[in-house]
Amino acid sequence: MAASLDGPVSRYLNRRVSVPVAAALAHTPVTPNQVSVLALLVACCAALLLGAGRNVEAALLIQASSIVDGVDGDLARAKGMATRFGGVFDAVLDRYADAAVTAGMALWATRHEGWPAPAAVGFAAAVGFLLVSYSRARLETEGGRDVASDLLGFASRDVRLLALAAGAAVGQCWWALVLVGGLSYATVGWRLVRFRGMAAAG
Repeated sequence: MAASLDGPVSRYLNRRVSVPVAAALAHTPVTPNQVSVLALLVACCAALLLGAGRNVEAALLIQASSIVDGVDGDLARAKGMATRFGGVFDAVLDRYADAAVTAGMALWATRHEGWPAPAAVGFAAAVGFLLVSYSRARLETEGGRDVASDLLGFASRDVRLLALAAGAAVGQCWWALVLVGGLSYATVGWRLVRFRGMAAAG
């Protein structure tokens, strides 16, 4: 069996919703790529709500986008429509979604919180998110899915989005960006250290 690249939130929470939704959609004309676009649109709506000062509704949509993001893969498997292009397409849209959510949270922090340099904090967090995703892709390329799964770390996308949703819900977007951004950089560093040891031993 292939190693799972699901984070803990996807495995124990999101899949409880995404799997039955995908099973229901398997009998419709809806395609996995359409669901990937929907996940991006939900994330963009969350960003717009943050800009409008509606943080609780935005928090719900941030987590909803994480769940919808799992539906496309489940639907692809249910319909036998999994393709390499679909995987790349989903990954690219996920990066746009992350950027939208981060921008929305930075905008909320600018307007509603008094902490310094929210735009810079948001930018630094967004870079951290990109590095987590890029390092995972490189680990999968260089070491295979088993290595990527072993080195998944503690800032997988599902965990990041849940933490950002929680921060948005309580109106603490600045601190959520600082925390999740810091965890992202720590995850990348941990992966590099661990993989260096694995590569040297191999």
